[in-house]
Amino acid sequence: MTETKNNGRLIAIITMCFIFAMISFVTNMGAPFGNIWGYEYPFAKAWGNLMNFAAYLFMGIPAGKMLIKYGYKKTALSALIVGIVGLVFQYLSSIFGDDIKVFNYANVDVCLNLLIYLLGAFICGFCVCMLNTVVNPMLNLLGGGGNKGNQLIQIGGTLNSFTGTMTPLLAGILVGEVTKHTEMGDVSPLLFIGIAVFAISFLIISRVSIPEPTLGKVQPKYERSPLVFRHCLLGVIAIFFYVGIEIGIPMELNFYVTKFTGGIAALGGTFAAIYWLFMMIGRAGSSALSGKISTRIQLMTVSSVAIILLLLAIFIPKTNTVTVPNFLYDPVEKTTDLLSNENVAVPEATIAQFIESKDSTLLEPYKTQIYEEFEKTPSDLVNGVNTPVVPISAFIIFFCGLCTSIMWGGIFNLSVEGLGKYTEAASGIFMTMVVGGGIMPLIQEAIASGGGTIDSIINSYWLVIGMLAYILFYAVIGCKNVNKDIKID
Repeated sequence: MTETKNNGRLIAIITMCFIFAMISFVTNMGAPFGNIWGYEYPFAKAWGNLMNFAAYLFMGIPAGKMLIKYGYKKTALSALIVGIVGLVFQYLSSIFGDDIKVFNYANVDVCLNLLIYLLGAFICGFCVCMLNTVVNPMLNLLGGGGNKGNQLIQIGGTLNSFTGTMTPLLAGILVGEVTKHTEMGDVSPLLFIGIAVFAISFLIISRVSIPEPTLGKVQPKYERSPLVFRHCLLGVIAIFFYVGIEIGIPMELNFYVTKFTGGIAALGGTFAAIYWLFMMIGRAGSSALSGKISTRIQLMTVSSVAIILLLLAIFIPKTNTVTVPNFLYDPVEKTTDLLSNENVAVPEATIAQFIESKDSTLLEPYKTQIYEEFEKTPSDLVNGVNTPVVPISAFIIFFCGLCTSIMWGGIFNLSVEGLGKYTEAASGIFMTMVVGGGIMPLIQEAIASGGGTIDSIINSYWLVIGMLAYILFYAVIGCKNVNKDIKID
């Protein structure tokens, strides 16, 4: 009997970790897709991300109620169906509506395809909100709460970061360099992967047994709101800021590197992917340490280190650059791919000669095709053959992934500690505050694009530093439960 129970618990843990991974896969489509839409609609780079997270504002509390009424399994299955619908809408934006003008904004005609994409991003937001509502309390419950509960959340977060790493990396590979011809159809393989994985996940989850601690029981009567607990209220605010930090750092890093290198989206996506890779490493390390080092100490440490890293990134001169290693970006390979494009069709011998001599006159016979395809001149392509350089600050920023890696699990763990029967209700409120992942990056992007320079992008990280300072405050003071007199059973 005990062995059967342990096997069921293990299957439940694996299932929840699998769902955790899919959350990041869908969420992290926002920034690389924003690079595509931003070429035609400069004001819309962060809109898809905003719509994805805006859904949390509407679905956070209802998702918590669904969890209580229908249980973890049915809520997860419903979320997966919603996710498939959202991804289908995003795909439809690549094949329909680009010739249908709807309204004019900032002197740019907005077509129907952008609105279809935003609707798809909004629907996907409902999906990941529901999945988040299931995953976090269940892993915390399966771990028995406390440091062990946080340990399981960090293990799930490691897989979450892995898919977060792969999404911008794959998008960068599929897109290469953003041009006027880049479109959503170029990244449709990612959407098809997402649809397939959601469908497979549905089949798996429908066949496994998941513990349902709330089903078959009399639902608790809530005499109070979870927010009467000071540490829960302050934790809700911390979650709002944290998600803004987690999304804002790699999003602006992507834009920063892409702009600095003259539009090399593949390189911007690579740097964003490295950030998520460090998040995966950090979560893997935390999952091993969480049973030994308290969540509070971990949160204090990483928020302090992240502040220091971003201060260094802001104050180190942008003239201090590093040559990008070829394994991250090979300019010869990329230049060859551009000139081999069927709409340009430069002969292989000419391409090889151009790369060797860097003589732009060799491309003069093809200058019209080059400009029509890439909006570049032969002289621009001479610069493209050179190995790109990136500011040291960009390398410093992606190390922040090590710090943000444990913040979600840490804040959630500290915020629900000692809530008893109020835990599920609090989870719904937490999901509502994930809307911060749409609002704060939008504010950061407004700061970054306001000056129209590279410096304005890096200066937008002052906003992130302010949010990190609040999380440090929460770890030091705000997480203490001062309402132990409230009945929780």
